[in-house]
Amino acid sequence: MLAAERKFRIVEYVNQKRVATVAALAKQFQVHEATIRRDLAEIEQEGLLRRTHGGVIVVDGRANMEPSFVERVSDQLEQKKLIGLKAAELVEDGEHIILDSGTTTIHIAHHLKNRSNVTVVTNDMNVAAELRDAPGVKVIVTGGELYPSSFMLNGMFTDQVLGSMHVQKVFIGTPAIHPKYGLTHPEAQLVPAKQGMISAGQEVIVVADDTKLGKVSLHTVAPIQSVHTLITGKEASPSHIKHFQDSGVNVITV
Repeated sequence: MLAAERKFRIVEYVNQKRVATVAALAKQFQVHEATIRRDLAEIEQEGLLRRTHGGVIVVDGRANMEPSFVERVSDQLEQKKLIGLKAAELVEDGEHIILDSGTTTIHIAHHLKNRSNVTVVTNDMNVAAELRDAPGVKVIVTGGELYPSSFMLNGMFTDQVLGSMHVQKVFIGTPAIHPKYGLTHPEAQLVPAKQGMISAGQEVIVVADDTKLGKVSLHTVAPIQSVHTLITGKEASPSHIKHFQDSGVNVITV
């Protein structure tokens, strides 16, 4: 196992267990404890875990438990509005796009109301409702099981529809994006729909406020190489921006 893969697996393991000792990690990954200590030092520098005496713990549980929709809708609201405006500017008339469910993508929809000949595919009832009076926008709702707390559609029917789509641009929301570990999510049942969206698009654009950057959650959605552009707030740290750029991602700050 390569060192980079081992470190990724260590983060996954600790996120599941919440805490782990050096000895347990050495046994799990069949390497010397000195190797694990070196790995943990590097992982801690990236802000993913925190070392303790003889072990390691999760540094921030928020990436493994997404807040409720009500909490998220007002969190970082000004950033989300600016991100939504900039993302909408990337959409050209005549394009087919996918808007992921989320509290940032709804702001993209808001700024598409006056566009012409744009097709929007979405698994979010809030996004669809935002565009209900937009005469130049054709809205396709994926169908699927309704999540009443967020008005998101998900499940087998959602995945089937997304699997039949081919669009120019996909706008993905995420609770966690890391320059090395890519897009991750705390809820396994939501991963397939996001993967279907990414597969359907020629260009993948992630919209995420600065609090999502550098975070790693439990389940892998897609490697960072799948992301073409990241739109985030100007509050993002220069080091985060540089790391994403070094990974080949075009970063736009607003």
